[in-house]
Amino acid sequence: MRPMRSERHGIGSGWSGPVVVAMLAMLAVGFAGACLPAAARGQAAEAAQAARDAAIRRWVRYPPVPARLSPQAELGRRLFFDTALSASGRMSCASCHDPARAYGPPDGRAVQPGGKDRLQSGMRAVPSLRYLDDTPLFSLHAFIPGSEDAEYEGPSGGFDQDGAAASRQQQAAGPLLDPSEMANASPAAVVAAVRDGAYAQQFAQVFGADVFRHPRQAFDDVGAALQAFQAEDPSFHPYTSKFDAVMSGHARFTPQELRGYALFNDPSKGNCAACHIDVPGPGGRPAAFTDYAYEALGVPRNPQIPANRNPHYYDMGLCGPKRHDLAKQTQYCGMFKTPTLRNVATRRVFFHNGYFHTLDAMMHFYVERDTDPRKWYPVVRGKVQKFDDLPPRYRANVDRSDAPMNRRPGDKPALDAREIADVIAFLKTLDDGYSDQAGGARSPGQHQRGSD
Repeated sequence: MRPMRSERHGIGSGWSGPVVVAMLAMLAVGFAGACLPAAARGQAAEAAQAARDAAIRRWVRYPPVPARLSPQAELGRRLFFDTALSASGRMSCASCHDPARAYGPPDGRAVQPGGKDRLQSGMRAVPSLRYLDDTPLFSLHAFIPGSEDAEYEGPSGGFDQDGAAASRQQQAAGPLLDPSEMANASPAAVVAAVRDGAYAQQFAQVFGADVFRHPRQAFDDVGAALQAFQAEDPSFHPYTSKFDAVMSGHARFTPQELRGYALFNDPSKGNCAACHIDVPGPGGRPAAFTDYAYEALGVPRNPQIPANRNPHYYDMGLCGPKRHDLAKQTQYCGMFKTPTLRNVATRRVFFHNGYFHTLDAMMHFYVERDTDPRKWYPVVRGKVQKFDDLPPRYRANVDRSDAPMNRRPGDKPALDAREIADVIAFLKTLDDGYSDQAGGARSPGQHQRGSD
């Protein structure tokens, strides 16, 4: 039996550490301060603030910013924004992965238009391309090293929401050839567009003078250039959020953000950190806010996706229909990769099918999915069709053991409306743009959300 997420990641022990210390320090001022003279109260408040800052602050090694992109990455930049690489001539990588929105979807549509005429619709909501640098290779049987023994994690890693791509290079090939996205008829068609384009000479300088004589290799080179751009350009991993500034000691959470941070970590409340890891990784690697693992969450079926008009069509993540190699391993049906929460507040579509459009609605679903299922799922002949975006035989795969999704109908939700607002306030600190450099102080032109 798979252990609960809070157990697998040791959140219980993490919860007894810095966040609790910080919260207790804040509360201590409130309880003890009233008994002290004014001067002493001020000193106590300063001491509590210092303790809180020390408890929260972490050592982080942010990636260096290159002085310039390599020739391969510079070529990848041109490829990324080139609409000629689509059959319609009107769609580039940036059409779906908008740099102004953390390389996520440009608007609130559940799926983006594409195809030869841009009248086709995708199958899934567009994921962000930021913070993918440390994505591990896909494994069905990942383990987390423990103090005494390794803990079973289950499926983990890989690119795309089903982990089917082994690298960014492979991931880039998917949209280029997908009939509902950039819709090129073949790899050779992509290469022909590059060969006939404005930067053909640059492509030949990077990959060799005879590169266009070998279309299959040249297509792989297109992916390699796109991968280099995403790996090198700091806009794909800026780490300029307020959260990073707080971790580096250049900012402070507001009281509401701090309450949200505590709820985010509390295994009996939000329990968000069980999957969205908020502590630095090996070698001081910045917090990824994902464990790269897979979960079936039972998100409601989205009628806004044209493919869902077919009542027999189901997007089941790891076991298809886009991924084919795990189709017979039905214990994974309905599982999708846990995304990073960095820049989550810039999004207007959430989950793999884009069913939700606000953080507030998404959070209410998390805490009320099981306490009030009628709010989220259709009712047919008086019976709630829970987890209706999965065939009935696979609905047992949905996670019902981890808080806050371990309740029963009529139970009190793990978070109330005020606590949800507090968590959202914390989530907004994960948006980039607070500072001009990784982990830096707030930039002069950045609007201040509350007190630092």
